[in-house]
Amino acid sequence: MLMNLKLWDAAVVAGIRVLGTLLVAWLVLRLVKRLIRGSMQRISSRINDLEQIRRAETLARVFHNLASVVIALVAGMLVLSEMGISVAPILGAAGVVGLAVGFGAQSLVKDFVAGFFLMLENQIARGDVVEVAGKSGVVEDVRLRYVQLRDYEGNVHFVPNGLITTVTNSSRGFAFAVIEIGVVSDSDLAAVFAGLHAVAQQLRADPVFAPSIQEALEIAGVERLDGAAVTVRCRLRVRPLEQWRVRREFLQRLKLEFERRGILLPAPSVLVSRQG
Repeated sequence: MLMNLKLWDAAVVAGIRVLGTLLVAWLVLRLVKRLIRGSMQRISSRINDLEQIRRAETLARVFHNLASVVIALVAGMLVLSEMGISVAPILGAAGVVGLAVGFGAQSLVKDFVAGFFLMLENQIARGDVVEVAGKSGVVEDVRLRYVQLRDYEGNVHFVPNGLITTVTNSSRGFAFAVIEIGVVSDSDLAAVFAGLHAVAQQLRADPVFAPSIQEALEIAGVERLDGAAVTVRCRLRVRPLEQWRVRREFLQRLKLEFERRGILLPAPSVLVSRQG
């Protein structure tokens, strides 16, 4: 009976220690999360650059995930120790297994290394519009192993970082709303250019679009001669991610301006707009 009581007492003490370890781990995780959130808020309050704020948010999420993994591993080893399970053999076996698995997990290691440099060099951040590995969309999440994108149709793409060799980011610094417009070959080019400038001035005078436009219209000139059509190219420097909205409005107003000036589009209409 005395032996059973001692075993029971030992089990109760071990259980209390296990619960205490789990409670401490939970509290430490909460504290780390609060510290990361507080640091993020302080950094955001001192930075006016949206790109830097997005980068800080991405790094905060990565640090939180890493802290969660480390705390969980330490707590797990302490719990196993309290339960009387030796951790040393497990670590030794894990090393052997890890060495064997490492040869078959080279792509996974490549994903983590590539993800680390993607975030370290600030190539991608949450909220960016990018094209990577043949997929494009808004970055919803950046992790050490993959990048999560959502395209215009709402499809979600998970792109392993190891597959990313080139990043095309449309969200940095500034962008260009590039317009290529075709008119009939006998059109007065001076009138065409005047119409383009008139529409650009309308947009810059509009309080809805003026904050998005950074510079005056830049007309490159005649881009192509194609039989009955003359293609003219121009662009507006705008804030990042505003190029598509500004271009759509520009084309809509340009159609009305051309109609007012009697400038005809070729049949079939040659109206091409591309990203800058």
